[in-house]
Amino acid sequence: MRVVLVDDQVLIRAGLRALVDAEPGMAVVGEAGDGDEAVATVRRERPDVVLMDIRMPGTDGLVATQRISADADLDGVHVVILTTFEEDSYVFEAIRGGAAGFLVKDTEPAELLRAVRTVHAGESLLSPGPTRSLVAAYATHAKPSALAPALDVLTERERQVMQLVALGLTNTEIAERLFVSPMTTKTHVSRAMIKLGARDRAQLVVFAYETGLVTPGWQP
Repeated sequence: MRVVLVDDQVLIRAGLRALVDAEPGMAVVGEAGDGDEAVATVRRERPDVVLMDIRMPGTDGLVATQRISADADLDGVHVVILTTFEEDSYVFEAIRGGAAGFLVKDTEPAELLRAVRTVHAGESLLSPGPTRSLVAAYATHAKPSALAPALDVLTERERQVMQLVALGLTNTEIAERLFVSPMTTKTHVSRAMIKLGARDRAQLVVFAYETGLVTPGWQP
């Protein structure tokens, strides 16, 4: 796994580099201290995962994430936001803009490494907890009535799957809930993403809340 580190603090990057480089199967292939440098480094190195600080002088992590996500040549790059604050509107905007999820900077080392492996595998950091709560808190400011018609392109089963994705369930958990195979679930998720133009599962979650398909506290 090729990893790029983005943080304006050299000491934080040094600590992350030591952690990642010591893990079998992972290597840091580039570092950046601001958003502009981050985008240039990612375009040059084409990493699998970017650990992106969100608050930096100059071009911040939000803008850098949006630029990376909008670049079709970087479709395989997964951005994980690093932040000091769980309740941060910038984090939500980054997830909406294409980030796979976020971690607070005091995350345990083992959890950070697990997160890198998770996003590298194509999953999002959307287990029940801070990310989903954050998405729910900010996405509900949208006007569902204006966005809901976009869901008409989905089948009833795709809507069901999307609701469960929004609750943070994995493909295996969704499959068990709906009595289908994990592969069938994966197919439904992929089709929903294609139909809605979502980059990853994180954007499906945002869309589920913004359209009113799921509301805070909703249970199937």
